[in-house]
Amino acid sequence: MAEWLLKRDGLPSHPDRIYLTDGASPALRLSLQLLIRGTGFRDGILVPIPQYPLYSASIALLGGILIPYELDEANDWGLSIENVQRAVDKARADFICPRAVVFINPGNPTGQQLSEEQILGLLQVCHKEQLCLLADEVYQDNVYGKARPFISARSVLAKAGGKLLQEVQLLTFHTVSKGALGECGLRGGMVEVMNVPPDVEAQMYKLASINLSPNVTGQIAMGVMVKPPVPGDESYGQWTKERAAVLSSLGRRAAAITDALNKLPGMHCVDAGSLYAFPSITLPPAAIAAAKAADVAPDVFYCLALLDATGIATTPGSGFGQKDGTYHFRTTILPPESKLTAFCDSIRDFHLDFMKKYSGPVPTEIVVKSPTLAAKL
Repeated sequence: MAEWLLKRDGLPSHPDRIYLTDGASPALRLSLQLLIRGTGFRDGILVPIPQYPLYSASIALLGGILIPYELDEANDWGLSIENVQRAVDKARADFICPRAVVFINPGNPTGQQLSEEQILGLLQVCHKEQLCLLADEVYQDNVYGKARPFISARSVLAKAGGKLLQEVQLLTFHTVSKGALGECGLRGGMVEVMNVPPDVEAQMYKLASINLSPNVTGQIAMGVMVKPPVPGDESYGQWTKERAAVLSSLGRRAAAITDALNKLPGMHCVDAGSLYAFPSITLPPAAIAAAKAADVAPDVFYCLALLDATGIATTPGSGFGQKDGTYHFRTTILPPESKLTAFCDSIRDFHLDFMKKYSGPVPTEIVVKSPTLAAKL
C-alpha cells in the first residue's frame, strides 16, 4: 500500500501510517471518532452539501456538529473556497469548534472532480485554520468521458511542499468497493495519516486495535487493487482487458443516463460521475402541494411515485442535503447495458406522466392514489 501511494502521488508513505479496515466507512468512522471529543465540546466537522449521509449520521452519533458548506450546482457542483472559509467563520461565531474538513472527490452524490487549484485552496484553509483534512477519494477510478481527471490531495500536497507538506494533517481514504473491482462484499479499505502527532496517532492505533480479528479476505482484495499484474505477468493481458471493459461500460452508462435525464422537461443533470447521477427537478406547484398533503418532502413524493410506477428505487436529494427550494434525486449508473434503454424509458414515461398530471392549478383537495403515499395519510 505504501508503494502504491508513492507511485500514485510521488510522495513517500510508510506502512506504520496506514490502517487497513473493513471498507472505507469504518476508516472514516475511526477518524471521526478520533477528532470529535464529545457533546460537551461542540466539535464540528465541515462536510460538503450535498453530502454522503455516512458523515451526518456518524458525526451526530459521536456527539459532534455537522458544519455544512455548499457546492455550486451551476458550476458543475464546483467547490468554492470562500464558502468553506465562511462556514468556518460562522461556526466559530456560533461557538462551534471546527476540527476537520471533509471533501469527497470524485463526489458522492454529485460526481464532480476537484481541480488542483481547489484542492490546494482546501489545504491552505486547513493550514491557516489548523484543521485536519479528510480526503474521501474512494471513487478515484470512476471518472468518465471528458470529465476533469482525478487528482489526489497527497499529490497536491507533494507539489506544494514547504509548511503545507510538513504541517497539514491529511487523512486519505480508499476502498476496493468502487472502481473496476467493486468488491463491496469483501469489505477492504484503508486510511493513511500524515502529520498527525505521535501521541494522537497512538490513540488512533488503540481505537483500531479494538477490532481484534483482521479481515483477511478484505486485505487480500486491497493487495490485489494496489498491486495489479504488470507487463510480463501471465494474467496481465486478461486483467487489462477486463478492467478496461468494466470502466468503459460504466462510462457509456454514465453518458447514456445523463443524456436521457437532460432530455426530460424540468430536469437537469450534471454529467454523471462516481457511480451516480444526481439530477435536479423543477416540480410543478400542484406536485409540491400533493407532497405537503402526504406530509413528505416534494422530492420524496416524486421518488415514491417513481417507485410505485416503475419499481425503480432512487434516493431523494433531501436525504443528502440540498439548497433550500431545490429538489433532486440520486440514481446509480449500474443497470446492465442490456437493460439501460428500458431503464431510461421507464423514467421518461413516468416523468412525462407525472409532470402532465400535476401541470394544472393546485387543487383545493388532493387525493393520493399511490399505495405507498396513501399509507402516510
